[in-house]
Amino acid sequence: MRIEKCYFCSGPVYPGHGVMFVRNDCKTFRFCKSKCHKNFKKKRNPRKTRWTKAFRKASGKELTVDNSLEFEKRRNIPVKYNRQLWDKTVEAMKRVQEIKQKRQARFIMNRLKKGKELEKEEAINEVKKNIHLIKAPHAGKAKRMEDKMVQKLQEDVVMGDEDN
Repeated sequence: MRIEKCYFCSGPVYPGHGVMFVRNDCKTFRFCKSKCHKNFKKKRNPRKTRWTKAFRKASGKELTVDNSLEFEKRRNIPVKYNRQLWDKTVEAMKRVQEIKQKRQARFIMNRLKKGKELEKEEAINEVKKNIHLIKAPHAGKAKRMEDKMVQKLQEDVVMGDEDN
């Protein structure tokens, strides 16, 4: 049994699920849900439909060029069953999945980092532009006046001591 990929959204199509459309030239298209099938019949382009995997890859939101994606390719070469080979294959699949998840997480973090830097830059520009709204013109004036009064009093005390 094989888990196929949806032709429209690239989602998994499990055995016994979804719809299979066979064109007159014997090309088969598998769809995971009726939403994908209807969009295909309406001749919509998956790269322009925002919720598909093709759109996410085309717009740079998902990892597209990576060696770990090479392992997912379909191979139609029959292999004689061998328990040791089977165990090694399962272990390799787990390891590839781990590596793939780490790389995708790193890709997403790098993608989001640019947005955070831009957001921070915009916030700094906004503050610089509207600093007069944040800082009142007379803020701190009372403190300065108080400091001047204390300084004058000290000078008067010093002057009074010199006169005596």
